[in-house]
Parts: sequence; C-alpha cells; structure tokens
Amino acid sequence: MIVLIIVLALVVVAGLVVLLRRRRRPRRPLASPPRAAMPTVLVREAIAIPTLAEDHSLAQRLAPSRGVFDRVRALGAATEVTPEQLELVEEVLLRSDVGVTTTQAVLEELRTDGAPAGVAAAVRATLLDSLRADRATTTVAEAGRVPVWLFVGVNGVGKTTTIGKLAQRHHDEGRSVLLAAGDTFRAAAADQLEQWATRSGSDIVRANEGADPGSVVHDALGRASARGVDIVLADTAGRRANSTNLLDELAKVRRVADRAPGQVVETLLVLDATTGQNALSQAREFLAAASVTGIVLTKLDGTARGGIVIAIERELEIPVKFVGVGEGVEDLIVFDPATFVDSLLGV
Repeated sequence: MIVLIIVLALVVVAGLVVLLRRRRRPRRPLASPPRAAMPTVLVREAIAIPTLAEDHSLAQRLAPSRGVFDRVRALGAATEVTPEQLELVEEVLLRSDVGVTTTQAVLEELRTDGAPAGVAAAVRATLLDSLRADRATTTVAEAGRVPVWLFVGVNGVGKTTTIGKLAQRHHDEGRSVLLAAGDTFRAAAADQLEQWATRSGSDIVRANEGADPGSVVHDALGRASARGVDIVLADTAGRRANSTNLLDELAKVRRVADRAPGQVVETLLVLDATTGQNALSQAREFLAAASVTGIVLTKLDGTARGGIVIAIERELEIPVKFVGVGEGVEDLIVFDPATFVDSLLGV
C-alpha cells in the first residue's frame, strides 16, 4: 500500500513538472501571409482638382430658369410656326416671368417673321433683340468732383452685399473706394457694410442708428474729396417701396450725393430675381425718385425665372448691368445678353 501511494505521488509530481516546462516555453509567432509586391509607380499623372468656375458654368447656375425653357429647346430646327408651337412658346415665356406685354410682343414677331432657322433660334433672336441697351458703367466724374454710385432697393434684396462685392471689384481694378453707410434705419446695416469695407480694403463713413442718411453721405463725400478717393459707393435705406417717406428720403439723399464735391454717375436699383413680377413693380416705384441708371439683379441662381431680365429691359428700358449667380464675391458678374440667352436656350 505504501509503495502504491509513493508511485502515485511520483506520477503527479512528474505531471506538474511537465506542465511547468510547457508554460515557460516562448510561443512561436504565427506565420504572416506573404505581402504583395509594391508597384514601382503609384501615381502616373497628377489630376488637377476642378475649380468652382470650371465646375459651374452660367448655364448650370441658371438651372431653374433653363429648365423652364426645355420645351422651347426641344422644338429645335422646326421652321414652321404652328398654333400649337405658339401656344407652347407663350406658356414657357409666361412661366419664366417674361410678363404678358413682352410675351405678346414676342409671339407677334414670330407670327410676322416666322422661324426660318427654327423656332428655338427665332425665340433666341427675339429675346436678344430685347436686350440691346447700353450696359456701360461710369466711374469718372467732372474735374474736381468725386464719382458716386448710389444704391437703392427694398430690404432683403441683397443691396448691402452687392455694394461689398462691387467694392472688391473696384479695388481689384485699382481704384480706391469709400463706402457711405447711408442705411441708418436698419439694425446692423452699417456693421455689415463695415465688414465688407475691411474685407475689400475700403474706407467707410458711418453714423449711429437713426442718424440722417443725407448727412452720412455728405460727410463721406467730404472725406473722399480730402483724401483723393477714386469712387464712393453709397448705401441707402430700404424700407417698403410704396412708402412715400422712403421715396422722399431717397430723392433727398440723391440731391445731397449729386452736390459738389460729389457727382452721382450711377444709380443702381438692386432687385431680387426670385420675386418675379413683383421686382418689376418695385422698379417702377423707384424710377422717378432715384433716377435709376441700371439694375442689379440678385439671386438669379436660385428659384428665379430668368425671363424677368427681359421684362425689365423691354418694359422699363432700364439696362441690367450686373447679376448675382452665387454667394461668392466673384459671383456678381457683368451681365452679358448673348451668354445669358444662350444659357437659357442652348441654341
């Protein structure tokens, strides 16, 4: 019995020794799979990242307006002007905010002249004929006087932003610029304009909220004359266009701005293209009070229908000089009729 116990004890001890030795042995790492050979050339040619300008043509920016003209483009080179085609053209023009007066004039021209090069081409030619106004802008005044660009328009159309973008344009063209914060009735209007002045490297004259706008413009002209500034861009109040007080105030501000040492060389009415025919109504209200010389049409890349451009020029005989097609400084562009119409019709 004693011998059996001893044998069992030896077996247990031997087993423990074997287990201890196994735990002390280092584990061999698992074999890694063979790696694929690396290519000798990773990049054969660097591809330039497309810029905003390359990736967004005017036609793409005007996509909502262009979509309205899809059915006219689809008529292609059809030379016979049928009643059905005239009805289609009428519907498209009205939907694009061309307006009843201009639409009827276009239809009458199609009935009279026909479409020898195709209906779409005839519509293009007729629209272009409506955009023959002189779009030149003036940046010089009489000797000894400072040129002034006066900006008018209701609140919310992008007037102050337009001034800032044009300030940057003038600066880039080598002119010194002074901004007159004449919209003293809208909260933070002067603050917004001051941000644009800093961004564009322009000087600015501002006053407390509620101050007389005419006095702000007067002080701005005095500073501009003393410092030899090349051009003054003057903001104005933008309350409702049917307010007699506003229109009287605009007329007063214009008289101040046009008095030596200043000279108003451009009065630009800023309109929101997305308001359609309402923009045309606003324009009529401002014409007499402000002696408007040109239109700036903003937000044309939004839900606007591009026909409002034709309506404004044909019915009011006021040229559209700049259009806004985006948020960037470079997206306020000089209006070019041929490029605009071709972007809509793609003829």
